[in-house]
Amino acid sequence: MSVAQAPERVLSTLNPDGTRFTINPRVSHGRFHTARRLVGYGLIVLFVLLPYIDIGGKPAILLDLAHREFTFVGATFRPADGFILMLFGLAVVLTVFLVTALAGRVWCGWGCPQTVYMEWVFRPIERLLKKRRVLTWAVYAVLSVALANVFLSYFVGASTVWHWMRSSPAVHPGGFSIVLGVSALMLFDFAYFREQMCVLACPYGRLQSVLLDEHSLIIGYDEKRGEPRGKIGKRGKALPVIRDGAPLGDCIDCRACVNTCPTGIDIRQGLQMECIGCAQCIDACDAIMERVERPRGLIRYTSKAELAGKVRRVLRPRVLVYPVVLAVVGVLFLVQVGERTKADVWVLRQEGAPFTVLEDGTVSTPVRVKIENRSSAKRIYRVALEDSAGARVINPRPEYPLAPGASTIVPLFVISPRDAFDDGEREADVVISDDAGWHTSLDVTILGPEHEAEGDDEDDNEDDKEEAR
Repeated sequence: MSVAQAPERVLSTLNPDGTRFTINPRVSHGRFHTARRLVGYGLIVLFVLLPYIDIGGKPAILLDLAHREFTFVGATFRPADGFILMLFGLAVVLTVFLVTALAGRVWCGWGCPQTVYMEWVFRPIERLLKKRRVLTWAVYAVLSVALANVFLSYFVGASTVWHWMRSSPAVHPGGFSIVLGVSALMLFDFAYFREQMCVLACPYGRLQSVLLDEHSLIIGYDEKRGEPRGKIGKRGKALPVIRDGAPLGDCIDCRACVNTCPTGIDIRQGLQMECIGCAQCIDACDAIMERVERPRGLIRYTSKAELAGKVRRVLRPRVLVYPVVLAVVGVLFLVQVGERTKADVWVLRQEGAPFTVLEDGTVSTPVRVKIENRSSAKRIYRVALEDSAGARVINPRPEYPLAPGASTIVPLFVISPRDAFDDGEREADVVISDDAGWHTSLDVTILGPEHEAEGDDEDDNEDDKEEAR
């Protein structure tokens, strides 16, 4: 059965017949390669050490999904901090927009974990072991397990991961299953899927059309200088002279830029979605230009405006708007963090009967108050009632000790005189305090029976008689 051939390559990772095109990029040493290697290994060290760094007795970063706690540089955020977390996420998004508008896809080529581990860990191992596929996959598997454990340290804590590693999988089947699953995903990604994560899965390349403009920094090929391209002789002279006697451009069509690209694109075709801005093609082309005694920079960091012969403008509307909005969000974030209380308290919805009339005529109204300790130390909380209507509160316990991050529900019974209610409800203040001097007050609606005014019974009897007539 014949397979239809595409008229041209649709993706850099696919052959025209739809089969996968395997990419084995060559190493191109140069100034950017050296700089990226230093940045990459520095990020790897930081990634491994962060779960073990304590700030104020807390991990530098801990995304504890099980307990719904998120710790960043010593500050812990919980679901009650939804607005603060929203501001943090908005700040991250705006930072991405600003960096992309200024420096293009510098994150993809220099800081993304996919690029860092692929180019500075897995590919070097593959080149070192060459054709020893079994040994290569064995090393990949060990590295995947190690990375999976480091990755999980950000979600369950480094101490928990160390406990899982030293104990039998039967003791923690859930944790072992997570480690096994994440390790398998790591192995699949870095050993097989590879550059397709950037080309097919990651949405960043598809967003660059709206994040970039003609003045954004990109890696570009100087077509005016390089075209028409052609092979050169041994002495570095362009052969042959073409186009009405005009010489060839500086591009000698050596394909060094294509052979070194980790996503397999030809940068000479212009800005493409698959380009991650890693600058390997710059190092490759600069080396060739030096060899043929021509100026470097045929492929360089530039902008679409500069390639078109215009002046690149760094200051432009989006570059001015993003920092302003980012500053506003940052100020709001800091204000919200600074105003966070040392405990969260709120009234929960009642269950069962809203009130009960006691034998002595007083009304008992149940109230449930939830207290969550947001401080970094153990606190003892007390609950009292401030009321001027002659009410009193029945509290099962005088004190409620809570560990950091712990919470409890305090059941209260407010005993009120029957005539204290207006239309079946009244307001009262519940005061919550701790042993460190912190306190707050909650305005609570107390439910009860509706007050019966004098003469209501007589009016009801008259109405009944009138209906009987």
